[in-house]
Amino acid sequence: MRREAAPSTDTLLDIYRRLEVSYDIDAWHWRAATDWLEICVGAILVQHTAWANVERALDRLRGAGALSLTALATLPEAELAELVRPAGMPLQKAHRLKQFAALVERRGGPERLLSRPVDELRTALLDTPGIGPETADVILLYAAGRPVFAIDAYARRLFRRLGLGPQGERYDTWQRWFEERIPGDVGLYRRYRAGIVLHCKETCRARPRCPDCCLLDVCPTGQSTLG
Repeated sequence: MRREAAPSTDTLLDIYRRLEVSYDIDAWHWRAATDWLEICVGAILVQHTAWANVERALDRLRGAGALSLTALATLPEAELAELVRPAGMPLQKAHRLKQFAALVERRGGPERLLSRPVDELRTALLDTPGIGPETADVILLYAAGRPVFAIDAYARRLFRRLGLGPQGERYDTWQRWFEERIPGDVGLYRRYRAGIVLHCKETCRARPRCPDCCLLDVCPTGQSTLG
């Protein structure tokens, strides 16, 4: 596939603007006003499952009065696992939530933890069982308000189809590729990621709906699909 070696900032911002016009990004589940803990819990629970399942698990936690740092730290792991069961892998995810709660407490609470320098905070998150690069960067971006672009499979899919992106599939390579080309603005990064996810869920699926795509005229994959 043809790939633009060094797309400009304008190219990537044009893609963003098209997504912003086409989707209700303001309805994205993580907003500026979303509670930090809900973001972190959701980021851990969404691993290997759909967001609808995470919402069910979050509702169960709220209903049990368990969507708090104290509850996550003190609830028996088996009880916590039952509450988050709709998100799948209940025992593993309950353990990960308790490990995250322990990290927050160990670092002096959420304000002290989330205000740490980016590299230090990211290292602390990655050292926590069950938190990988994507989850860590989602927490950095949405909960800590840091200009870190979180990469996922949707971003790779979309930009590969557009004939863009770096060589290889390494997470840090993709992240660097985005951050070198897109201004380091927290609000833009949050909305761009949301637009990518919404687009790939609704249009640029595994089996894409190319005729409905707002990027069709700049997408060689879509154009070749339609002949």
